[in-house]
Amino acid sequence: MSTIRSTANAEHYIWGKVCDGWHLVRTPELSIIQETMPPGAAEARHLHERARQFFYVLDGELTLEVAGEELRLKPEEGLEIAPGTPHQALNRSADPVRFMVTSQPPSHGDRVLA
Repeated sequence: MSTIRSTANAEHYIWGKVCDGWHLVRTPELSIIQETMPPGAAEARHLHERARQFFYVLDGELTLEVAGEELRLKPEEGLEIAPGTPHQALNRSADPVRFMVTSQPPSHGDRVLA
């Protein structure tokens, strides 16, 4: 049976004490999460041993530090992160940022602090 997914009916969780995530797709093969980060929020720098990720910005500006380089993504821009690549998502802007993270395979349980 097909189910329309949104933040209204997806499993919600809080990460980093102030950030929100919604599991839009959560299978053993694929993870698609919509996330929000308030201004000044940041995740811990880390890498994934197996998961390949794609970050895609919906609203706001997301800073991704990838292997020592900072990149700023604006709405309708995305960036692929290969397995084994140290990275960190940050919101250095004055506004909230809303973005999607697609991971294959899912990245939960595949995170190593860098």
